[in-house]
Amino acid sequence: MALEQVRYEVDQHVATVTLDRPEKLNAWTRRMSEDLREAMRQADDDPSVRVIIFTGAGRGFCAGGDMGLLSDIGADRDRHAVPPAGAFDPRGPVDFHGPDSYFPSISKPIICALNGVAAGIGLVYPLYCDLRFAASEAYFFTAFAQRGAVAEHGMSWLLPRLVGLPNAFDLLYSARRIDAAEALRMGLVNRVVPSAELMSETRAYAQLLATQVSPRSLKVIKRQLWDDQMRGLGPAVAVSQAEMALSFLSDDFREGISHFVERRAPRFTGE
Repeated sequence: MALEQVRYEVDQHVATVTLDRPEKLNAWTRRMSEDLREAMRQADDDPSVRVIIFTGAGRGFCAGGDMGLLSDIGADRDRHAVPPAGAFDPRGPVDFHGPDSYFPSISKPIICALNGVAAGIGLVYPLYCDLRFAASEAYFFTAFAQRGAVAEHGMSWLLPRLVGLPNAFDLLYSARRIDAAEALRMGLVNRVVPSAELMSETRAYAQLLATQVSPRSLKVIKRQLWDDQMRGLGPAVAVSQAEMALSFLSDDFREGISHFVERRAPRFTGE
């Protein structure tokens, strides 16, 4: 499928997926949703890709749902019902089989570079990413209550895990705008950098993951962290013990020991 509203590029083991409607502040459409899923599928299936950067073109990340589309939905609910997309990874937990909740099923780390406004569904998808770096001029709001909507697309599950229940109530009830500094204090984002340096710093971090740590380890650790949100401590420990035993048999484990002992750069293969 040719991509129309999303750009996809790969360079030095890093895929960059960019929402590409800058004239509309990357307002969300059904086609954008389809293109994003296809781009993420390409990144997940490409063995040369080890890390994914997710960002927006122009002045904003995503200003939320396209208002024309939202107006149409209000006028004709049945015609605009979103069809089931199917599970991104049928082998993974059913919690991640939804049309918007599939990012945890992607086997590679996803770093969201928030270059500007992120609102409504434009804030939901960053919450499904593994890390969030924000430009100093970025700002965020949930938007739903201001539109007569609810905490959509799993945000009521995601947000409290990042910012705590009191902050989640505040952000969802009031739909107030918060800046990058407040988002950092809350734990909504991992890092805030000057706007002009956002992509260079995000790419530098992505390169660190792509070259200095084991791709196999990243894949397993990502699955552990997301899947363990659905487990108790006992099952999580059992899974970690089994995965640890398997890691000892891997090429990447042997390389991890060798490059440390030999004091050289690692040459991980992901095997």
